[in-house]
Amino acid sequence: MIMMRFQFIKLAILIAMLLWGALKTCAQENEICARKLLDFIVAGQGDSVCIHLSDDARAKVSPAMFTEVFAQLEKQFGKYHSKGEWKKDTSAGQVLYYCDVQFERYALRFLTAFEPDGKANTIRFMPIPATPATVAPISSNKDYLEESAIEIVSGSYRLPGTLSLPKNMDKAPVVILVHGSGPLDRDETIGPNKPFRDLAWGLSEQGIAVVRYDKRTYVYGTKWMPAGKEGTYDDETVDDALAAIEWVKKNPSLDAKRIYVVGHSLGGMLAPRIAQRAKVLRGIVLLSGNARPLEDLILEQVTSISSLTDSSEVAKMQIELIRSQVANVKKLGTDNYDTKVGLPFNLSTTYWQFAKDYKQVKTAVKLTLPILILQGERDYQVTMEDFKAWNAGLSHHENVSFKSYPKLNHLYQEGNGKSTPSEYALAIPVAKYVVEDIANWIKTGKVNE
Repeated sequence: MIMMRFQFIKLAILIAMLLWGALKTCAQENEICARKLLDFIVAGQGDSVCIHLSDDARAKVSPAMFTEVFAQLEKQFGKYHSKGEWKKDTSAGQVLYYCDVQFERYALRFLTAFEPDGKANTIRFMPIPATPATVAPISSNKDYLEESAIEIVSGSYRLPGTLSLPKNMDKAPVVILVHGSGPLDRDETIGPNKPFRDLAWGLSEQGIAVVRYDKRTYVYGTKWMPAGKEGTYDDETVDDALAAIEWVKKNPSLDAKRIYVVGHSLGGMLAPRIAQRAKVLRGIVLLSGNARPLEDLILEQVTSISSLTDSSEVAKMQIELIRSQVANVKKLGTDNYDTKVGLPFNLSTTYWQFAKDYKQVKTAVKLTLPILILQGERDYQVTMEDFKAWNAGLSHHENVSFKSYPKLNHLYQEGNGKSTPSEYALAIPVAKYVVEDIANWIKTGKVNE
């Protein structure tokens, strides 16, 4: 009996060893196949790729797609340079094989997965997941500043906000922060990031008070437009910034003669209009404010993101719809405008006509107050093309200063390589040197080298 049990255990161990050997061999074969698939794609051999696909995957693609994909990637990201070490990971019980592919201007991850029979069910290029930030988070130093709740009243709209005030300082200069697009809170919260909070705390420690408030579209949702009216930039952003300026002028702890507007993205684009209408500002700062028309940026952003995340026919159809709607914005006020095509984001004709008529660079040219224009060079939402356009229109004006930052993205987070939306999911604070540059410019009128 004991002998039989011993023989059974030996047999079980032998079977386990054989299974392990088979699994190990299968894993090795899958990695070899993954390597071959990438080589086929680089060589433009779409037929060879399709031979290794599962029946389900093969039914959804054509050899031509794999024949052309690498050439398309090189057009967008530059010439292929090298590939990294092959690695594997597990997701939802499936083993993934991947390596990072370096192009001239960007790196992508090539990823594959296989069925039990060794046929590939997944082949894709994707952005390389960003690594966790090593930058220390910004914290509120209560030795230098104090915060209090405020309310900005703009017509019939009441917007909760926060005043960050340097301690032991009378008549402090004050910055009013103006948001980018979309329904944003007073901190301009995006994922785990709060760029307006970072700016408020950093500037207050430098002796500058900061007003920030919840955006009207955040507090009131679809009711952000007055009854019976189709909203414009003024309703969305400008009127509320003007109300904040009036609030500052009535606050005895703040210096009404030293009020600055710091606008981010859409807020940066509209900062010249705010200054034009307010007539009392000491200066404005444009953080990644677009110089080009808003509709052009929308198309550029959608195309850029889609190229990294979705190359399907559905995505292509969506891009073409946006493209036709953007073209329709250009036709507003002409006989060529097509009511059937519609306009981006289903916003009204009034909104887009206002956007079309507003010329931010020309508006800024007419201002005599100091202007500081800052730009992250890794920004994919508002790019260096916009920075160049501001420079082209304003570089000969002594009241305007410019500075760009090689490592920063649209949220003024540090990073390397081309920025992607996934980067915003990492908690990375606004770079301290941006805060220092703004503070120094407010205090001295000069930009740090």
